Amino acid sequence: MEINTSFDEERTTSAVQSATQVASILETRTHFPALGRRHAGYPVAYFDGPGGTQVPRVVVEAMADYLYHHNANTHWAYPTSIETDETIAAARQALADFFNSSPTEVAFGANMTTLTFHLARTLGRQYGPGDEIVVTELDHHANVAPWQALARERGLTVRVAKMQPESGQLDWDGLEQLVTQRTRLLAIGAASNALGTINDLRHAVRMARGVGALAFIDAVHYAPHALIDVRELDCDFLACSAYKFYGPHIGVLFGKHDLLQSLDFPKLLPAPDTAPERAETGTQNQEGIAGAAAAVDFLASLAKGNTRRARLQATFDALHSRSAALVAQLWQGLSSIEGVRLFGPPPTVPRTPTVAFTVSGRHSKEVSRALAGRGIFASHGNFYAQTVVERLGLSREGLVRAGCACYTTAEEIERLIEGVRAIAQGE
Repeated sequence: MEINTSFDEERTTSAVQSATQVASILETRTHFPALGRRHAGYPVAYFDGPGGTQVPRVVVEAMADYLYHHNANTHWAYPTSIETDETIAAARQALADFFNSSPTEVAFGANMTTLTFHLARTLGRQYGPGDEIVVTELDHHANVAPWQALARERGLTVRVAKMQPESGQLDWDGLEQLVTQRTRLLAIGAASNALGTINDLRHAVRMARGVGALAFIDAVHYAPHALIDVRELDCDFLACSAYKFYGPHIGVLFGKHDLLQSLDFPKLLPAPDTAPERAETGTQNQEGIAGAAAAVDFLASLAKGNTRRARLQATFDALHSRSAALVAQLWQGLSSIEGVRLFGPPPTVPRTPTVAFTVSGRHSKEVSRALAGRGIFASHGNFYAQTVVERLGLSREGLVRAGCACYTTAEEIERLIEGVRAIAQGE
């Protein structure tokens, strides 16, 4: 099957046009106090963004301002409670602009994993034996384990679409065979947090629609790199985590309004029973909600435009252009090192700026530790994408993962390449 490459084709022209309209990389870096850190005598280069990005000053200030001046619980008649309600409403609008949705379709929770377990339990109340859910081997286990748990509890079946280890892509023909009239839900990752693979989401949603199934998208790794458009995708649910796009540790769930309003979410009887609050459980992380909104506004502030959505689009277009150059530089540099093996799709096909690799004879943890000695922070292991690592035959040694963020420079890429070269050569 030919995979849709529209991510690159549709973005390239607008990215070039908007590149001069956004903050420079040097200006962008001034917003991140963490970039002033030094380790072992080196300025720290953060390549651990796929596990959680660094946070701009304005996000922390928004959270501190809420806690210092507006901290209260919700829905009461005194000023700080009213201000808290307003903070949450403003955050729903900010994330709605981020998703291209309605504010009543935005729910908050502890993280994507918790939100997905909550949604799975809710959907499971109407599923039973004979029903099927389709997931993929390419996914983070936060988009696998909740549906497997539901299968055990409700007697339904989980079908797993294969990945192709040699390319890091899904076996799309195999996925099509798994999506049948018995399928109630297709749960698919927008992008692989281990390999950087971007999936053809529109095609996946059309598959689900063709058999009357719902479509759930895990956009945790995708959200920092491409602007989400739930209206264009026509997905039923989409989840992500703000700490992957410069915000605090909090999860966000998009759900179509009619579904959030009609599904039998587990909830306390006196709690609000209208969407989206009926999808939320207990007192929320309100300072985190304020921080998530600030993260969206930070991204929007990097570009010009008449609306927040327009500014976000300009920012993401320009960041895509920058990250494409960085990932090409990194891929080419690592490929030139004897003993280094790269995994996932090359830069010539749609992918995020996240590169996974191994160094011959070295455990991924050893490589990560050695890089840290050079002030280069990169993560190691399986990143909760355990099936991906198993299918690559790397269960014991794991992968080293280097991800580019909005603050990553070409000079940092060169430092990483030279650090890996030194490790591969035994220096």
